[in-house]
Amino acid sequence: MSSIDQLSINTIRVLAADMVQAANSGHPGAPMGCAPMAHVLFTRFIKANPANSGWFNRDRFVLSNGHGCALQYTLLHLLGYKLTMDDLRNFRQLDAKTPGHPENTHTDGVEVTTGPLGQGIANAVGMAIAERHLAATFNRPGFPVVDNTTFAIVGDGCLQEGVASEASSLAGHLQLGNLVVLYDSNGIQIDGSTALGFTEDVLERFAAYGWHTLSVDDGDNDLAALTRAVQEAQAEKSRPTIIKVATTIGFGAAKAGTEGVHGAPLGAESLAAVKSLFGFSPSASFTVPDDVYKQYRARAAEGAQAEQQWNALMAKYAEAHPELHAELTRRIAGQLPSG
Repeated sequence: MSSIDQLSINTIRVLAADMVQAANSGHPGAPMGCAPMAHVLFTRFIKANPANSGWFNRDRFVLSNGHGCALQYTLLHLLGYKLTMDDLRNFRQLDAKTPGHPENTHTDGVEVTTGPLGQGIANAVGMAIAERHLAATFNRPGFPVVDNTTFAIVGDGCLQEGVASEASSLAGHLQLGNLVVLYDSNGIQIDGSTALGFTEDVLERFAAYGWHTLSVDDGDNDLAALTRAVQEAQAEKSRPTIIKVATTIGFGAAKAGTEGVHGAPLGAESLAAVKSLFGFSPSASFTVPDDVYKQYRARAAEGAQAEQQWNALMAKYAEAHPELHAELTRRIAGQLPSG
């Protein structure tokens, strides 16, 4: 792992913990454990333009375990979406852009409102279905005008819900090779170990649904394995992929690996110790090193360039297939057909 990657991941962990501590409410454990996989996704794979969050052909990201939204808000801020550091400081406060679960109507860059476990992965399946339908309707040789990927992070709780099973079964049946799900397998739920009520082999179940299944044994540190897994997932075009990522909930905290970091602030003493462990000042809050901003803003610039390339493709598409172009742009604009 490079030094800038390590610094970025630790920044995400500390910022998320700061947000929960300032609100005296929230879930620090999942963001701290998911920071490496989220960092890999957003700096290496997800194609989006923070300067125009509504760009049509962007990749979609769904945080199915929406209680861990301090993770998503931190990433959106680093990338340059319309989310300031003051917005992070106002986490879970009335009328804030950073509510206790991601709200599509509140926060720039949030694709879908998530909260009820299982709903988010079902939304991700729906988004992947929509992309495949639009691609089949509008793409022509030399004009892949609809070709985005839907990514989701899910937790154990999401996969315990019936709606997740139904949607995942449909995704396998429809062979949605444009869907990549990262499963945060940290072994912890509110009351303790997931083994209290969840002992199935998740990957065997998803294989039975017709999914491509992968696993990463060290999701806390092994960015190379995470990167390879997502690359392999994107290369698989005929099946959706689920990647089981073994993580430590609340990585770095005194109560890491226990239910004690699932749904409560770390506490001032533990948070200070985490900051010291990761090389931050224990007395400073809501700080981001310049190099971290630089890394994320460089990725944002790549997303802006991807949108420019798509706009150029759409201009040529309008010349080659004017009727299809008119219909697609009507749908993108949300306009009803004439009459």
